[in-house]
Amino acid sequence: MHDDVFCKIIRGEIPCYKVFEDQDVLAFLDISQVTKGHTLVVPKDHYDNFLSVPQEVMHKVMDVAQRIGQVQISMLGAKGVNILTNCYEAAGQSVKHFHVHVIPRYDNEDGLRLEMKDSSEGLNLPAIAKDLRID
Repeated sequence: MHDDVFCKIIRGEIPCYKVFEDQDVLAFLDISQVTKGHTLVVPKDHYDNFLSVPQEVMHKVMDVAQRIGQVQISMLGAKGVNILTNCYEAAGQSVKHFHVHVIPRYDNEDGLRLEMKDSSEGLNLPAIAKDLRID
């Protein structure tokens, strides 16, 4: 039995504000709201992260995340949505239980800032693409 905070929430040992629940997936408000409506979607079975979760479970989680994002826009007036999952500590994963953040966005000054900088100078893109090719 796993004892991470999400497993405890799933077992009902820690309360949460549920947004969705079925036999496989639980969605609840993040206790630390980055923006109003920030929701976490987790599988009820424990998997460490996105890279270890079986495809059928990942698909169920992502289906719920999509539906929540649609409702955040229609009911909360969000102007956009970020869907985010972190794998391993280097990527910011703090709870070792696969989860997806569904973060509604209202404007450029809300609680989330993502910035992607072009770091491609000096990289051999054809070689990297060859190394990453999936057949």
